[in-house]
Amino acid sequence: MTSQYIYSAVRITLAIVVPSVILAYFGVLKEYVLFPLGTSLIGFTDQPGPFIRRRNSLLFAVICFFFVALVATLIKDFPLLIYTEIIFFGMFFSLIGIYGQRLAAVGSLSLVVLGIFINGHLTGADIFLSLITFLAGCFWFFIVFLIVTKIQPYKLAGQMIGENYLDLADYLLIKAKFYEKDADIDALFSQVISQQIKIKNLQEETRETVFKTRTIVNESTTESRLLMLMFLNSIDLHEKLMTSESDYKKVQQRFGDTGFLLSVSKYLSLIAGELTSIGIAMQANAKAKPLRNIDEELQQLFEEYFDLRNQKLSADNLEDFMILRQIMVRIADISEEINAIYRIFSQDEKLAKSLSTGLDIKNFTPNQEKLNLKVLRNNLSLASSHFRHAIRITSALLIGYFISKLEFLGLGHSYWILITIIAIMRPAYSTTKDRNLLRLYGTLVGAVSAYIILFFIKDSTLLFTILLISMILCFSMLKWKYFWAVLFMTIYVFLTFNLLTPGNINVIFKDRILDTAIGGLVAFAVSYFVLPVWEHTQNLQLMQKAAKSNLEYFQVVMDSFKKENNDPNFYKLKRKNAIINLANLSDNFQRMISDPKNQQKKLETVHQFVNTSHLITAYTASLSQFSKTRNEYPEIDFETWNRKISAEIIKIISLLSTEGSQHDVTPEKTITPEDAVEILLENRKKEIEEHEISNRRDPARITHLTELSNIRTLLHLIDDVSKEQIKILEKLPPQISQQS
Repeated sequence: MTSQYIYSAVRITLAIVVPSVILAYFGVLKEYVLFPLGTSLIGFTDQPGPFIRRRNSLLFAVICFFFVALVATLIKDFPLLIYTEIIFFGMFFSLIGIYGQRLAAVGSLSLVVLGIFINGHLTGADIFLSLITFLAGCFWFFIVFLIVTKIQPYKLAGQMIGENYLDLADYLLIKAKFYEKDADIDALFSQVISQQIKIKNLQEETRETVFKTRTIVNESTTESRLLMLMFLNSIDLHEKLMTSESDYKKVQQRFGDTGFLLSVSKYLSLIAGELTSIGIAMQANAKAKPLRNIDEELQQLFEEYFDLRNQKLSADNLEDFMILRQIMVRIADISEEINAIYRIFSQDEKLAKSLSTGLDIKNFTPNQEKLNLKVLRNNLSLASSHFRHAIRITSALLIGYFISKLEFLGLGHSYWILITIIAIMRPAYSTTKDRNLLRLYGTLVGAVSAYIILFFIKDSTLLFTILLISMILCFSMLKWKYFWAVLFMTIYVFLTFNLLTPGNINVIFKDRILDTAIGGLVAFAVSYFVLPVWEHTQNLQLMQKAAKSNLEYFQVVMDSFKKENNDPNFYKLKRKNAIINLANLSDNFQRMISDPKNQQKKLETVHQFVNTSHLITAYTASLSQFSKTRNEYPEIDFETWNRKISAEIIKIISLLSTEGSQHDVTPEKTITPEDAVEILLENRKKEIEEHEISNRRDPARITHLTELSNIRTLLHLIDDVSKEQIKILEKLPPQISQQS
């Protein structure tokens, strides 16, 4: 209930309903129905982000909507001009998506306005009055936006940061399942990757909102600095959660029957609940309070670990217990991070004012195309995915409009065909296909539900209440639960038409389902046959970016073991790039699964590359936690490890190169790092065999040998996974991938 989705949905709903109630009170709602329609359409364009960007995009949307409505209304009786305007508006408003998601939303909704006004269904006899009413409704939401933002300037940022913590809680719950008995490691691994994509997308949106909002970055108020601190902490916590990556199959084999791993799972679920509480508190602008005593729970977990260690530790399983000990260290780190967050809430003024905002903000915000004609000209080519999408949208709208004019179909609300096409079609075929099915199912279920509601319920107050609830649920779920959003949208559309024209339910029922089916069929056919962009064509580029960013991330971590003074911003930038490029590659693979079977080129090979890329990033993140301690590890030959692994990743990049250049790693294969860890391990094993194990129970104490062993294990894991990637890519020549 505290989320930005519910909050935004309630705001849009009230902005629509309050004026509608006033108009209905005076008996003129039917004549001025374009007022709430304009309000709802402008409300859909309001994307999360900095105030200035939101304000400018809303103003631009008002201008575009009015202009499109004016042109469509003036030429509605001239068929040839109508097809011309579809081509012009279809291409222009689809192409402005090159400037980012915000303008893409304005473009899509402008085409919806075109669909509504194209035949003059809602304008009535007085065209001038209708257009002014529509314009007033658009401006009304803009005024509501300005008022709400002025009253609560930090509300959106707090909600989005809170959403980050809620997503991290879900991520931790997935991690907890790895320690359950008989865990499906491969299935859970897929869930981890999907959650990584979700976290990455939200972090990018939140970065823009927090970093590009001047008041939050520069104001010295406690609240603004607290928000910045909490967001930066969420990013660091995300890395700590990534560092908890282990060889789960091996851990399960060694300790699955002891019952200890189940205790680990329960504890991780417990602190995931704490993260959920923190996220909700951030969204509600309240101080978070611990649900449980984390320190006591962690102490109990450590006691269980020490009992297991004293009973089972031997020379044979020493290295296994070192891995388990490192898992406990990571859990303790995450717990300390959560305790630090609670301390921020309890002493926010002192800690928040000590926050340095010395980040190079421009390096940490998403890149957006500048609004210039050169960018637009560069995309006027079939090589541009945006241009191809614009052609598909325009073609579908032309076909949809032609079908809507076929009199023998008897369509009463033919503009729903055009709206369906615009709502469904996306640049990627896979996304269009998924939205097509979800919209069809949502419309069917919603139409049947609305029909039942109107058949059995006659009380106007109850119907109005259902209408309000349906609107709120629709607006809140539109971005993340499309089926449910369409279902509730269909219900509130039916109830709205019933309020305006009672007793017309049968006609609406038939038209809504028929128009949605026609629009969906057109969208599907055009997406499949007209200049489609298949996901496999993006594989090579995204794989290259993921490999290059993994190399840079690994090298900056290795450099930190050698340098005394490291630039934390440079490290964070490389970490950000690695996580973003990994998530983009994973997202591409997920969409590829929905492409037609004949377009799923080398699906299994790409899947293996995605999984191994995730492991390299996660293991590198785990390695980075050691470098941050500033300890020296002279027993490990970092220089040789760096040369060896870097050469292998460079080999991966060269295999992905379209130029056909190959990097020879044969010299590096013969290199053997001169680590002294093995000797220390052998000495420790002898001690265990000859002496009784000491019953030390200090959770804060971790031996230098354990750290050395885990560092070496991580380096071996990164080395092994890199070699595995080379084998994978040798099965997938880049030229073949590119041509396919």
